[in-house]
Amino acid sequence: MMNVGDKAPEVLGLNENGEEVRLSVYKGKKVVLYFYPKDNTSGCTAQACSLRDGYEDLRKAGYEVIGVSVDSAASHQKFIAKNNLPFTLIADTDKKLVEQFGVWGEKKMYGRAYMGTFRTTFIINEEGIIERIITPKEVKTKEHAQQILK
Repeated sequence: MMNVGDKAPEVLGLNENGEEVRLSVYKGKKVVLYFYPKDNTSGCTAQACSLRDGYEDLRKAGYEVIGVSVDSAASHQKFIAKNNLPFTLIADTDKKLVEQFGVWGEKKMYGRAYMGTFRTTFIINEEGIIERIITPKEVKTKEHAQQILK
């Protein structure tokens, strides 16, 4: 599990185009690394659209946004196109990043237990250090961009 004060990993994974995403590319900016359960589900779409709608304000405040789920690159490409998302999405199909950040685990819905991603946002500062974590209970999907800017 990654905590406030920890150094984030340099290599984050492969994006929707199969390109390696490195933290050093964003040097001098704060990175909003947000983990979400699944492309094209209501809560995840609301969260992505909030970040899309607040993207210019986030950029003006010095942030760059990167989304992460265990969906495939092809799924991410469709999700980006359908919702006109201006930021990259990491396809963490091997679950390496979700496990490294401690956001993968047992979830329960309708009495059924299954493994999944806990909706969590990590704010990484210009030096690559985690400075804030918005936990699953705190994330407000419909107003996530404003939540980050506060």
